[in-house]
Amino acid sequence: MTRLGTYLFRLFAAEAAALFGVALTILYLVQLLRIVEVGAVRDRGLGTLFWQTILGLPQLAIAFLYVCLAIGLARALRAMQASRELHIVHVSQRLPVLLGTILGYAAVGTLLVLLLSHVVAPWASRENNQIKAQAAADLVGRSLVPNRFAELGDGVTITVGGRGADGEITSFFADDRRDEHTRRTYIADSALITADEFGYVLQLADGTIQYRTADGQFSEISFVRYDIALERLTGDEDTGERRGDQSTYGIIMRGLTEGEWPAESLRRIAERTSDGFRVLALCLFVAAISAFPSGRRQEPVLPVEIAVLGVVLLERAVTSYAPVAGWARETSGVIVLIVLSVAILLYRVRVFAPLPREVHSR
Repeated sequence: MTRLGTYLFRLFAAEAAALFGVALTILYLVQLLRIVEVGAVRDRGLGTLFWQTILGLPQLAIAFLYVCLAIGLARALRAMQASRELHIVHVSQRLPVLLGTILGYAAVGTLLVLLLSHVVAPWASRENNQIKAQAAADLVGRSLVPNRFAELGDGVTITVGGRGADGEITSFFADDRRDEHTRRTYIADSALITADEFGYVLQLADGTIQYRTADGQFSEISFVRYDIALERLTGDEDTGERRGDQSTYGIIMRGLTEGEWPAESLRRIAERTSDGFRVLALCLFVAAISAFPSGRRQEPVLPVEIAVLGVVLLERAVTSYAPVAGWARETSGVIVLIVLSVAILLYRVRVFAPLPREVHSR
């Protein structure tokens, strides 16, 4: 990289780092307040609370990082426009260096978001789910006092007949009134709290599940064995498949081993990949609208930050309402934005391309 390229890269990175630092600090404080409020009820240690707060940041950081990278680039180019540095770059015919540095900046940001999305965020999600599962198991374990009713959360009542030396629970009863449309009651002769690869599970044996609707309808299902995630009883969100969130490498290896590629796995890989290439798409768009000098003395009517946020909303709208399904929908918005940005950039490069120097001979 040339000296000019190094200077431009540091300028872009400094603006993005400042924005992301502020955003990450606010996210951390909000996350900390939310988890402390929940954790204070469950008597968790401060160390666990702080660690759980950190584990919740990668997924939130992904949602803000690509915006901060794009806005940081836009603000740096706007500052170069105000100081006439951008004019000097074009007059000295260093536009290829400028565009090359922007592409390098976008590539580094893309790789960073891809690492967060494919590796760090799934790992943090698994660790966070294990902490939640442990907290749910502790809460249920403390509540299982023989012949005494206990509230696990708002609308969940539980009682047991006894507890054996091996941990087996007899005469299990739980009433779930959280859903205003359907009331569920779990009755089992015995139960056992165990752990699987996804977390802690309450194994019910020889019992029934009763459903009562708001209009008085009643139904009952008998079972020999029924496994229920403890998060479902304690009030935490039961995230289903996401409780065992895997890295992209794990999903690919499972697909190669089993020979099957579920639609949900393909959609998740496409979603994570789109998070990374959204950085490239936004940086190309910023380069198309801000990497070329303007003779205006005043700031544009629409601030560049608003323009970036508007394009982000447009890309998300295209992704949400694209007339395709599955993994193709997750990539549709990013592909449309990349094509649009490249088209605008090529047009402006053609307009602002320096004229060839004429060689005059005597």
